Amino acid sequence: MLEGTKSMGAGAATIASAGAAVGIGNVFSSLIHSVARNPSLAKQLFGYAILGFALTEAIALFALMMAFLILFVF
Repeated sequence: MLEGTKSMGAGAATIASAGAAVGIGNVFSSLIHSVARNPSLAKQLFGYAILGFALTEAIALFALMMAFLILFVF
């Protein structure tokens, strides 16, 4: 019974990975649109896109950490 609830909890915690994937797609989609509108700002916009990517990816890593905590610690 406990193993089943651990698996369900870990599965629910990894749902955030799908949200992070959508967020990363939005970040780079916005980068492409922005560079198409104003190519002279490409270098500055790329820096902002990498920052957005890193922050969005951190959410996925936190979700993965929570899934591992649920499975192996509690």
